[in-house]
Amino acid sequence: MNPYVLMILLSSLGLGTTLTFASSHWLLAWMGLEINTLAIVPLMAQHHHPRAVEATTKYFLTQATAAAMILFASTTNAWITGEWDMNNMSNPIASAMVITALALKIGLAPMHFWMPEVMQGLDLLTGLILSTWQKLAPLALIIQTAQAIDPLLLTSLGLMSTLAGGWGGLNQTQLRKILAYSSIAHMGWMLIVLQYAPQLTLLALGTYIFMTSAAFLTLKSSSATKINALAMAWSNNPTLTATTALVLLSLGGLPPLTGFMPKWLVLQELAKQDFPLTATIMAMAALLSLYFYLRLCYAMTLTISPNTTNSITPWRIKTTQNSLPLTLSTTIALGLLPVTPAILMLAT
Repeated sequence: MNPYVLMILLSSLGLGTTLTFASSHWLLAWMGLEINTLAIVPLMAQHHHPRAVEATTKYFLTQATAAAMILFASTTNAWITGEWDMNNMSNPIASAMVITALALKIGLAPMHFWMPEVMQGLDLLTGLILSTWQKLAPLALIIQTAQAIDPLLLTSLGLMSTLAGGWGGLNQTQLRKILAYSSIAHMGWMLIVLQYAPQLTLLALGTYIFMTSAAFLTLKSSSATKINALAMAWSNNPTLTATTALVLLSLGGLPPLTGFMPKWLVLQELAKQDFPLTATIMAMAALLSLYFYLRLCYAMTLTISPNTTNSITPWRIKTTQNSLPLTLSTTIALGLLPVTPAILMLAT
C-alpha cells in the first residue's frame, strides 16, 4: 500500500477513536465510530484476496448494523428525554439497545459470531489492529453509559462472552481464530467488573492490549497461521519461542505473569461485592481458555518438527523486521505482576 494512503488511513483511525473518546454527544460519538470503521476497511481489503474481501464485507455489514442501532437508540433517547447527552440515558429501552449495539461492535457473546470469521480472513497486523485499537472507542462508550445499563444485562454479557470465548477456542487449529476467541473471553472479563470497579476494566484492557500485541507480533515474525506451523518455530528462533510460550501462559492468566493480575483483581472484586457464584463461573471459564493456550505452548515448545534440514541454521540469518515493538510488548506481558500495588495505587 502507498505510504501516504497508509498514513491517512492510520491517522483517520486515530481521529475516529479520539472523537469518540472526547464526545459527550451521541452524534459526535457515532461519527467517531463511523470514521473508525471506514478507515479500517481499506486496510482489511488491501491484499485483494477473496478471503480478505469476504472478511471486510462481513465486518462492514456488522459495524454498519451496530452503528444504525446506536443512532436509532440515541435518537429514541433524545426524543424521550429532550437531550443528546450520553450521561442522560434514562430510557431503559434505549440504553439496552445501545449496549446491544456496542456489544455487537466489539464482538461480545452472543453477538460474537462475526469476529473469528473476520479475523481468519485478515493478515496478522490488521488482525492486531482489529483486536486492540478497534475495541477502544466502543469500550469507552460502554464505560461512559455503564451506570444507566441494567447490571444483570452487563453480568450476563460478561459471563456469556467468557464462556463462549473459552468453549469456542477449544476446537480450533487456526491461530487467528484462537486469538479471536481469546479476545471475546477477555472482553467478558472487562465487562463483568465494569459496574463495580471501572478502573479494573481499564487495567484489564491495558494488559490485554500488551499481551495480544506480543502474541500477534510473535506470530508475524515467525509467519505462523496454523498450530502445526508452530512446531517448526523452535529451530527458527529458540529465544523467541521460549518467550512466546510465556506470553501465551500470560494470556491464560497464570502467575507470576502479567495476565494473572487483572484476573486476580477482578475475582477479588467480585468476591468483595458478594458474587461468589459469578466469580466461580469466571474462574472455571478461564480454565477453558487456559487449555487452548496450553495446546499452543505444547505444539511450540514441547514438540519438535520431524523435518531435518542441512541448510544454515535459520537463527543465524539476520531478520529485516523491526523487533522493538515485539520486545516491549513481550516484556510488559511477562513482567508487570510485581508492580501490582503501584498500579492499584495509581488506578484508585
